[in-house]
Amino acid sequence: MAVKFRDYYEVLGVPRTATADDIKRAYRQLARKHHPDLQPAAERTRAAERFKEINEAYEVLSDSDKRGKYDALGANWKNGMDFTPPGAERSYAGTAEWENAEDVSDFFASLFGRGAGRPGRGGVRVTIPGNDIEAELPVTLEELLHNARHRITLDGNRSLEVEIPRGSREGTVLRLAGQGERGVNGGPPGDVYIRLRMIPHPRYRVAGDDLDMDLPLWPWQAVLGAAVRIETPDGPVTLTVPAGSQSGRRLRLRGRGLPRADGSRGDLYAVARIVVPESPSVAEREAYETLKQRATAPADRTAGG
Repeated sequence: MAVKFRDYYEVLGVPRTATADDIKRAYRQLARKHHPDLQPAAERTRAAERFKEINEAYEVLSDSDKRGKYDALGANWKNGMDFTPPGAERSYAGTAEWENAEDVSDFFASLFGRGAGRPGRGGVRVTIPGNDIEAELPVTLEELLHNARHRITLDGNRSLEVEIPRGSREGTVLRLAGQGERGVNGGPPGDVYIRLRMIPHPRYRVAGDDLDMDLPLWPWQAVLGAAVRIETPDGPVTLTVPAGSQSGRRLRLRGRGLPRADGSRGDLYAVARIVVPESPSVAEREAYETLKQRATAPADRTAGG
């Protein structure tokens, strides 16, 4: 029976720019959802047609050579093309019954991998890999610094312990192999993918491997220089501020930034921010008045001028 051609990307619900992993993930979800063996008896015939369509789309888009040829057709598919796919004359009767179990075994082996389909009573028993699970894990700066362990809960009842590897950053994806959803009919379980999301820190800002922090300085500290005590992720240290430091000057503390995968660390930068007293004392106000007068007074005239 001839069927109306449908865009394979539309069948799998992925964009034409989808990666191989995107296509595989979409296929797993759809194959699991529409597999006839998992449907009520009244829905199996319709599910079989949908399942066949999904498999056909995946067979083409998962093969780089076939996908390239398919993409080369351009927009002609929108006009519709009638074709008869291989094996379309077969019907799905009741459970997983097919006319030629050997052909079907090869068919499913091409889709799920060799050994995925094995003959059983009344037809072929198909194993389907379990779906992957994606989750987001908020992490603190301290957890990135100390390679902490974090416990997460999946599906409302399953708990997993996640180790934050050295060198992890915002957006790092951690893979927990075999911890995803269970497969069907003995299929392998999926994986768990955890994307790290950095919780903003009240003191430090992340800049690649480095950390930035603000260093408030009084005007006289910036002008005259000073030794100031600051907090770092590794504890308090005394920092020497050179005389004449301008606002925005970056003072580096080596090796006090984020850890890298190779065991080294980035740096910590203290960024000078000059502040003024909101309520200066009488003595301070007099000192500022004196500075003002000296800065605005005309140059001293030479004697006898």
